[in-house]
Amino acid sequence: MDWMAWTWPSAAFFAVIALLLVIFTVLAIKYPETPRMGILGIETTRGDRLFITLLGSAFINLAWLGLTDITQWVGLGLALIWAAFCFRFV
Repeated sequence: MDWMAWTWPSAAFFAVIALLLVIFTVLAIKYPETPRMGILGIETTRGDRLFITLLGSAFINLAWLGLTDITQWVGLGLALIWAAFCFRFV
């Protein structure tokens, strides 16, 4: 994989995504759930909320990079707050 410029942050990012998918698969097998209605007005499962969280986190971090000069750790903190909100209310 020499053609890809792997850095530790990019490798950690994809490793975390892979780990989340494994964890959510195990949870779905061990503890099946029925969809629930959240503030969006649509039925969502854990996997749906994970997808919404990842998509929103990407937009938050990209906006943070493009609109501010403040450290990216603050953007990550906002994304974690977004994740907590999504899993609680969406």
